[in-house]
Amino acid sequence: MKKFLLGCFFFLICCSALWAKTLTFIGKTDKDALSYKPGEEMVFTISYFEDGKQIDGSPLSWTRTGDDGKTETGTAVSSATEPLIIKTSIDVPGFVRIQVFALDENGNPYEGEHNQFNGGAGVLVDQIKGYPEPADFDEFWAKQKKRLAEVPLRADLVEVDSGNPDVVAYDIKVDCAGPKPVSGYLCKPKNAEPKSLPALISFHGYGVYSANKCVDDGKDKLRLDINAHGIENGQPSTYYQELAATSLKNYGFDEKENSNPETCYWNGMTLRIMRALEFVKSQPEWDGKTLIVTGGSQGGFQCLTAAGLDSDVSDCIAHIPWLCDLSGKEKNQRVGSFFFPNWVDGLGYYDTTNHAKRIKAKTTIIVGLGDYVCPPSGEMVLFNNMTAPTRLEFSQGRTHGYPMPEAAKSVLTK
Repeated sequence: MKKFLLGCFFFLICCSALWAKTLTFIGKTDKDALSYKPGEEMVFTISYFEDGKQIDGSPLSWTRTGDDGKTETGTAVSSATEPLIIKTSIDVPGFVRIQVFALDENGNPYEGEHNQFNGGAGVLVDQIKGYPEPADFDEFWAKQKKRLAEVPLRADLVEVDSGNPDVVAYDIKVDCAGPKPVSGYLCKPKNAEPKSLPALISFHGYGVYSANKCVDDGKDKLRLDINAHGIENGQPSTYYQELAATSLKNYGFDEKENSNPETCYWNGMTLRIMRALEFVKSQPEWDGKTLIVTGGSQGGFQCLTAAGLDSDVSDCIAHIPWLCDLSGKEKNQRVGSFFFPNWVDGLGYYDTTNHAKRIKAKTTIIVGLGDYVCPPSGEMVLFNNMTAPTRLEFSQGRTHGYPMPEAAKSVLTK
């Protein structure tokens, strides 16, 4: 009997694999998504697939919004032979957003971003501008750097198992001017010669997590990964869950804190960014030339801020960077982020687009035309404010967490 039940179990597992379906939307525009002129017709061609074949008869709904404040909606039914065509235009510098949803029998959207198309296109994107930065922006950051300089650069390094005999790893805590230290993992090759290694610092997205041991990168470089909050590393998941539910719940979204740039949560985080850079540069193995910063989302905000505040950063690689054009919705009536803190003037000191003006490093920015955690208009303000050599890559149909298959790319350089 036991063998029979086990056989039934494996039969069901195999059948489930056979019955599993791969569903996805694939959409494109009739020309490069960033090349349209004001009032020019944009043609979106969108198809819904199951296991590589167009689905016939699935009810769909669609919405067009845009930085011009206009909204259109419609319904359709997917076809096995013809794609859904949506035509629109925009007259002002900015983006159109197109969303298409597959609906269930009750008319509700199916869950999962593969059951949606989220994309867009832009007009006069080089003319998209942000809100003026605070008049004392540079003076404010000079003051923060002075605060940091008053705290000696003192670090505690505890060696931990790297899992690789050629790499040494440390759990580090570095004193900082804010309420918490820099906390992360440093990895480097054993017996590295002085001034022999490039350095790479990585930063985390929004949330409460341990730093990571980046051992593979530590084979040939100084590799520092820091957690966002100066908390302990390598703890049980319950430790981070408890912090996320209590003292770090909704961090960075308190309007009262954000109204004063020195009480803003991002102040302590930025001080830790600067101190992490100082710590890495103090390591005898650093070659004194190559200092790379990278991260995604909140980590993108952090690495761009690092490059803006420290001219020793040589390379900056930012994926879907957050906190760009924080006032875009309130001040310019753009389609805003559904995950930005409400605008108050104190946030201007942390807007990534303002730090962009000070960056000297070679910079790469990877973003999505369907990402409305980090809206395309804000990413364009970021790019337009850059003066360093920069490559910006938009992917059609990419949201904050989902890359659409077969996505067209739009690339801008300076």
